[in-house]
Amino acid sequence: MLFIVGFGAGGENGMTLEARQALEKSDVIAGYTVYAELLKSIFPHKEYFVTPMRKEKERCIWAIETAKQNKTVSLVCSGDSGVYGMSSVVVELAKGEDLEIKIIPGVTAACSGAAVLGAPLSHDFAVISLSDLLTPWELIEKRIQYAAMGDFVICIYNPSSKKRADYLRRASEIVLQYQSPDTVCGYVRNIGRDGEEKRILSLKQLQEAHLDMFTTVYIGNSQTTVMDGRMVTPRGYLL
Repeated sequence: MLFIVGFGAGGENGMTLEARQALEKSDVIAGYTVYAELLKSIFPHKEYFVTPMRKEKERCIWAIETAKQNKTVSLVCSGDSGVYGMSSVVVELAKGEDLEIKIIPGVTAACSGAAVLGAPLSHDFAVISLSDLLTPWELIEKRIQYAAMGDFVICIYNPSSKKRADYLRRASEIVLQYQSPDTVCGYVRNIGRDGEEKRILSLKQLQEAHLDMFTTVYIGNSQTTVMDGRMVTPRGYLL
C-alpha cells in the first residue's frame, strides 16, 4: 500500500485525522528533508527515507518500489499532495503497476495562510507558483497577467528564492498594470510552524518585499479590504 499524504502546513494541529491514521499505519515515511524533520517529532519511531530538494522523482520511485515489497509506505507532502505535490508524479510513474495507491488530502497553504490573514479567498481566486523549475517564466507571466486582468485574488506560492530574488517584484509589476498600487495584499511565512509571521500591506509595498520559499503571498482584487486588522475579500452578499 502506498499512501500519498498531504499533512497540512506543518503543525500537528493542522493535520487531518485521515492523514494521521495513514502515517500511523505506515512502516516507512518518505519525504523531503524539511518535512521529515517536522514529522519526526510526531512519529519518532517510524523509519524514514529522506531526499533533498530536486530529488522528487527518485523519492517517488523509491516509495513505489518499497510499497511493492508488501510494505505500507507514506510519501508525504506539506499542504495538499495534489497542489504542487507528488500525487501526479506517483500516478504517472506507477502507471500500469499492480499497486494500491491512496491519496490523502490535506489543507494547502492557500487555505491555511488565508485563515491567518482573515478571509482573502472568499471570492474567485487563482493560485500561481513563481517557481520556473518546471514552468517557463514566460508562461507564468501570462498567467499572472490574465488573473490580474480578470480581477482574481491571486495566491502566490514559491514567491522568491536566491536564484529568483526579483520574481515577486516582477509579478507585482504585472499586476500593477491592472490594479491600484493601494490594492490590499498580505503574506504569511512559516504557516502553522514556529516563527509564523504575517503582514498586510499594499501592492506597492509588496513590490519591494523580500520574501522566501516558506512564504505564501496574497494579492487582493479590486474589492479586497482591511476590516479590524483582517484581510477580507467580500463574497458579495448584501449585508
